[in-house]
Amino acid sequence: MKVDNIGSHGTSTIRKVERKTVEKNRRTHMKKLCFKLSSIIPKEHRSIHKDVLTQQDNLEDATSYIKILRERIEILKQRRLLQVSKTRSTDVAIGFGLPIVEVRCNDVNLEVLIVISSSGGVSKRFLFHEVISVLEEEGAKVVNANFSVVGDKIFHIIHSQAVSSRIGLDASRVTQRLKELVN
Repeated sequence: MKVDNIGSHGTSTIRKVERKTVEKNRRTHMKKLCFKLSSIIPKEHRSIHKDVLTQQDNLEDATSYIKILRERIEILKQRRLLQVSKTRSTDVAIGFGLPIVEVRCNDVNLEVLIVISSSGGVSKRFLFHEVISVLEEEGAKVVNANFSVVGDKIFHIIHSQAVSSRIGLDASRVTQRLKELVN
């Protein structure tokens, strides 16, 4: 009876083969994932209109498409907020007074909604840069600011973040200062 003695040389050869197989499987899996990612991106969002794209091209197209989708999500969120504001503005027309100042704070994010009348119902002139100054003085960095005119109302929506997450933001103080500014 003959016994095969693999020894240390045979063991290292088996390990090399196993590593090569594992690496080949990993590359194949990554290739399938890149192909799947590429198939999800609409053709109109491709930067290069070639029949054959490199993986780098696919990843860049996916990155830019994701950025476009994020921007679209942000716009849709603002539309939804505006729609909620329109509903509230109907309530305002029924009997609640203008201006309206709403401040929502979660963790380090601060969202400010200010609704004023464009027909001069505000006793003193409203200056948008003063609102920005108040936010900055309270430790917020403005990320996005928009306004919309609906009928005789102007909706100001400001998204900001705390400059320092350790300090945070005091929503009640921001609300108080903004109400004093707008009223």
